Amino acid sequence: MADNVKNEKAPKTSWFEGLKAEFGKIVWPAKEPLAKQTAAVIAASVVVGLIITIFDTFIQYGIDFLVNL
Repeated sequence: MADNVKNEKAPKTSWFEGLKAEFGKIVWPAKEPLAKQTAAVIAASVVVGLIITIFDTFIQYGIDFLVNL
């Protein structure tokens, strides 16, 4: 019974053809949501950077104060 089953393999394709097929499946976002999301990421990055800078400055002045005691 197992002798009747054939193990047929898919035809071999190059990696480039597979890559091209996968790129065809990608759903790219529209320009408007992409622009809004990009602006949100940039704004969040700037805010987080400012918070880190403020904390770093306070810590630096605190350590300088303690060292100069």
